[in-house]
Amino acid sequence: MDDERDEDCVVIVTGAARLARAAIDAIPVDAIVVAADGGLDHALAAGLTPDVLIGDLDSVSAEGRAWAEANAEIVTHPADKAATDTELAVAHAASRRPRRLLMLAGSGDRVDHTIAAIGALGSPTTSAVPRVGGWWGGQELLVVRPDRPVSFDAAPGTTFSVLALHGPCTGVDVSGARWPLAGADLGPVVGLGVSNEVATSPVSIAVADGVLTVTISRGPR
Repeated sequence: MDDERDEDCVVIVTGAARLARAAIDAIPVDAIVVAADGGLDHALAAGLTPDVLIGDLDSVSAEGRAWAEANAEIVTHPADKAATDTELAVAHAASRRPRRLLMLAGSGDRVDHTIAAIGALGSPTTSAVPRVGGWWGGQELLVVRPDRPVSFDAAPGTTFSVLALHGPCTGVDVSGARWPLAGADLGPVVGLGVSNEVATSPVSIAVADGVLTVTISRGPR
């Protein structure tokens, strides 16, 4: 882990695969860790100590559940529910009013779960959190809102994409990229923002209206 101390960071661990090293290294010291169901097993395997286990608990292992019963708060929900375990974990994390929310997941083979989980980061639930991002496998995620532009450093040639997952976005600015954008409009999940490349760091991204999701291909570590 890095040496950043941010007690107001809440980390959500979800998904059905082990966490990438880069994702684990991104966790600030003293962050609160919320595990979404079976994500608890991957959190423990990564050497993390979850503070909360949340979900319908249909995928966490018996050993993981026993660990949680002895060491963490457990928030259970019925299996017949209108939200995924990841959405519930994101809502729980946001309710703690952190300065930063970070979701970590290993790459999985369920496209529907992947879309819903990444979409949860940019949902209205997280709108009051100043910094929202995450890792999906070896790809870093950043959420951009009108009042919250983002910037990131990466080596020249690093691939990144800017997607409007939550509806149309207007006034999209991207600088530091091979193909910069200035005041562009992005429709939902269109190719205009896909597979850009870092030209010079930092890359800066802003939006006038809408919610953008940025993926940065950091690669496995």
